[in-house]
Amino acid sequence: VQLQASGGGLVQAGDSLRLACAASGRDFVNYHMGWFRQAPGKEREFVARISRSNTGAYYSDSVKGRFTISKHNARNTGYLQMNNLISEDTAVYYCALSSQVGGSISPAAFHSWGQGTLVTVSS
Repeated sequence: VQLQASGGGLVQAGDSLRLACAASGRDFVNYHMGWFRQAPGKEREFVARISRSNTGAYYSDSVKGRFTISKHNARNTGYLQMNNLISEDTAVYYCALSSQVGGSISPAAFHSWGQGTLVTVSS
């Protein structure tokens, strides 16, 4: 499965964006999906994860209550709705898939990384 992330852009603090993660192939339904981000000079960090059946979402504390992850298996597409954006959300956002049970949020548990989409939030 190959992933293509899109939807990033330049927005102001308080604005919203919806990122999309389009998957090729027929196995998207069989994988959990995660979103990660990497700010300049920082390590890639976990943002959100959702189970293969679009239930059991889990978020980092920094985005909980502002971001919503979803997975539309019929469309082979995942989403990350980002509301009330703040400058600290500025980063390249990546989507990825995982086959591991247990809900790991480590990047090492994920594969099929997309190329990333840049989100810039001006304050």
